[in-house]
Amino acid sequence: MEIIMNKQHHEILKELRQKHGLKQSDVSKILGCANYTYQRYEYGLLLMPIDKLIILADYYNVSTDYILGRTRNPAPPSMI
Repeated sequence: MEIIMNKQHHEILKELRQKHGLKQSDVSKILGCANYTYQRYEYGLLLMPIDKLIILADYYNVSTDYILGRTRNPAPPSMI
């Protein structure tokens, strides 16, 4: 796997949210966290826990590596 670090994870979180027409408060409800907590994830002030990362990857139908900026390919891994 080719590792590419082009965008920061918090930039990708914001792009995905906007692409899906969501507000920060919508995503905080999806994650079951306070709005200010999600804002801190998106601003890069707080690292997102793994369980929350997985929830968003599943919700947006992308890989966790995509959210983390480790690949440009958003496709989630295939389930075997």
